[in-house]
Amino acid sequence: MKKKITIAAIVLLIVAVAVIIGFSRSSSSNEKSFTLQKVQKGNVTDKAMAIGQIEPEREIVVKSQISGIVSKIYADVGDRVSSGDPLFSIAPRPTPIEYAEAKRQVELQEVTYDIAKREFDRVEGLFAKSLVSEKDIDAARNDLERADVMLQSAKEKLQLIDEGKTNIAGRAVENIIRSPISGTVLQRHVEEGDPVVPLTSYQSGTEMMSLAEMENLIFKGTVDEIDVGKLTQGMDVRLQIGAIPNDTVEGLLSRISPKARKQDNTTVFDVEIHIKSAPKSSVLRAGYSANAEIVVAEKRDVLVLPERLVAFVNDSAFVEIKDSTGALIKQPVEIGLSDGINIEIVSGLADGQEVVEQPPKTIK
Repeated sequence: MKKKITIAAIVLLIVAVAVIIGFSRSSSSNEKSFTLQKVQKGNVTDKAMAIGQIEPEREIVVKSQISGIVSKIYADVGDRVSSGDPLFSIAPRPTPIEYAEAKRQVELQEVTYDIAKREFDRVEGLFAKSLVSEKDIDAARNDLERADVMLQSAKEKLQLIDEGKTNIAGRAVENIIRSPISGTVLQRHVEEGDPVVPLTSYQSGTEMMSLAEMENLIFKGTVDEIDVGKLTQGMDVRLQIGAIPNDTVEGLLSRISPKARKQDNTTVFDVEIHIKSAPKSSVLRAGYSANAEIVVAEKRDVLVLPERLVAFVNDSAFVEIKDSTGALIKQPVEIGLSDGINIEIVSGLADGQEVVEQPPKTIK
């Protein structure tokens, strides 16, 4: 009997010790279940993100006005050219039918001109004898002038097909294609010996070369419809370029598209950003991928706190702090600008004051 009482007492003692230890651990756990975060000064920036790439503000595609074969190339990719510098030489290569047709037109127009000239000479002689009216000689003169124009046009066309150059109305048309601007060669699309289709009213022509003024670069990209409502032209922009990660490029938001478009099942708006300053240590190149941080609003050297520590009830904001007795109390605060991670504390807390951060709730 005494043995049973002793065993029961031992069991009760073990249970009591376990309860005491458990309560002690629970109390200790509750005391250490939260951490403290200090309010400190920092910067808060509200920004919108745009994704795109660096492009020249003005890019020119060079085409030929005459058909033929590329006989010589004067400039290559990366070369700097000035306006009027030669880029290509085109050797005319008319088909036998084209050449024969042009030659035949010259011969026909020569016959027409000779007939008009003889008729004018005849009418002029009759007019001198007062046998025809002034109206008759004017008509003969007009026919002669028209025939002369048609003959010259046929000769110019034959010369252009045969030699690749001519002079039309005092304007030289040559087989040398010259640069329309001063800039840098971005791409060359043809090689020596390649055929060239001319630019006309009926066809787009062969793209031969792309030129651009690399001093004037812009960022072209897209911004999500969620952020576009916050944007206005003239906002400051910071560009992060993947190829030069250690440099930040400053820009200015210059254009916001008035119409959205769909991209990968997302509604986006096109934006353009004018680059104000390029990094001195690096060279910006067309086609660089970049992310643009468009600064909507910014506060510097203000009190900041992680936004996750702020609780919102209706229109009021609160944080948890420890009072002088160690108890946790709710402290009302006035908040300002937020960047989604940190939030500005306008009033209610002091620099260096500690705020309680509760552990995340676990889902059982």
